[in-house]
Amino acid sequence: MSTKHPSIVPVVLSGGIGARLWPASRRSNPKQLLPLVGDVSMIRATVDRVAGLEGVQTPIIVTSIAHATAIEREMAAAGFEEASIILEPMGRNTAPAVAVAAHEAMRANADPLLLILPSDHTISDRDVFSNAVALASRAAEDGHLLTFGITPNRPETGYGYVKLGDQIASGTFNVAEFREKPDSDTAERYLADGGYLWNSGMFLMRASVYLVELARHSAAMALLSEQAWRSGIRNGHRLTLDATAFEAIEGDSIDYAVMERTDVAAVVPTDPGWNDVGSWASLWDIAAKDDRGNAISGDVVSTATTNSYVRGTDRLIAVVGLDEVIVVDTPDAVLVASTDHAQAVKAIVDMLAETGRPELETDGVTRHTWGVERQVARGPGYLVRHFSLDLGAQTPIHTDRDTTTRWFVLKGSAQAEVGAESVIVEEAGSVSTKPGISATILNIGDSELELIAVTVGVSLEDDDSEEFLARYGKVEREV
Repeated sequence: MSTKHPSIVPVVLSGGIGARLWPASRRSNPKQLLPLVGDVSMIRATVDRVAGLEGVQTPIIVTSIAHATAIEREMAAAGFEEASIILEPMGRNTAPAVAVAAHEAMRANADPLLLILPSDHTISDRDVFSNAVALASRAAEDGHLLTFGITPNRPETGYGYVKLGDQIASGTFNVAEFREKPDSDTAERYLADGGYLWNSGMFLMRASVYLVELARHSAAMALLSEQAWRSGIRNGHRLTLDATAFEAIEGDSIDYAVMERTDVAAVVPTDPGWNDVGSWASLWDIAAKDDRGNAISGDVVSTATTNSYVRGTDRLIAVVGLDEVIVVDTPDAVLVASTDHAQAVKAIVDMLAETGRPELETDGVTRHTWGVERQVARGPGYLVRHFSLDLGAQTPIHTDRDTTTRWFVLKGSAQAEVGAESVIVEEAGSVSTKPGISATILNIGDSELELIAVTVGVSLEDDDSEEFLARYGKVEREV
């Protein structure tokens, strides 16, 4: 009897912006790129979690064009420098995202199992998760489309449910029905019944079987997804999907487009300490708490406060006499909400979008291929930024004919190429970039290089336009 394990390609879906986790999650740096649970980003934790699975292959990441560089950095940090990065020109939900990933996984005439994972969920028990994947693999090899159903521990109205059908193998069942998010009475009944599971949004299926079922139930989506993949542009490990074909897709989730229509859906019940981290209240659920039920991080002092989530960054937060509240502080915005209205944070994000507020897009921090740039202060005639350059990295600097920038080295060693001049600047030293002359800063030390840049000049007086951001808000443009 063969003991060979099937090939499993993790497909990590990273297209969302995490609106309910604003203000930490922004369009330019969404929740999957943040260390909201633990010391690494959520997408990094996702690929770390599957790295030890039997038969696992290099992952495929499906994300937006705007996040390509950040995703590549995270994959490199996880040891997956060769991960395939599929870039969507626009969001079209999960069903077409899985379709293009299936074509990519079969590109080398293979037909692996696809382990479909959202990039922003948490799992606390890896062993339980690994065992569930092993059970699901057997049914997936036999042609089933597997979902992982989470054993509920409370009546939850925020999740969809899966109704268990007949057992088809040890630990594996047919799906009798998918159920929408229930009201509280129905959720209570589901919990008491015991035959209903939370729909986790994680799946395991053979690539070819998914494509066949998608074509059977959503033929137009299947055709356009393949066209977008075949006509995409490759650049190294990146594949940018064809915008014309992809835009024509009528987006839909894998649940609605395939899983609720197919007759080969199956489910593995499991309880791996799963959480979808869908809101600040979800983070409170899984966080360590003090004896008053508070989950606190950052520089926080509190008194007479209970059952609350308080998250700080660079400044002191004081909380007095509150119960069941959420307080999240970021450099440019503060959220205060009751825990029972945590889902309504999305309404704030919608309001920011309607009014064109910049706080929707960014918190003032820009991630580059070479490191990180953060705006510290900005006003009439001046701009102050903090730069962190990775080991061996360099960045070109734009200068204008009527502005001057002074660069102060806080940590490390820099080489400044200003026009034809080359200057070495050590810690506590500084150098000026001349108006109208291009410059480059290089990290020539053996650690991260930290700089403060102070720009002054008349061009900064009228600083509320996109032109200002293009000239001074970033030091380079990236895809």
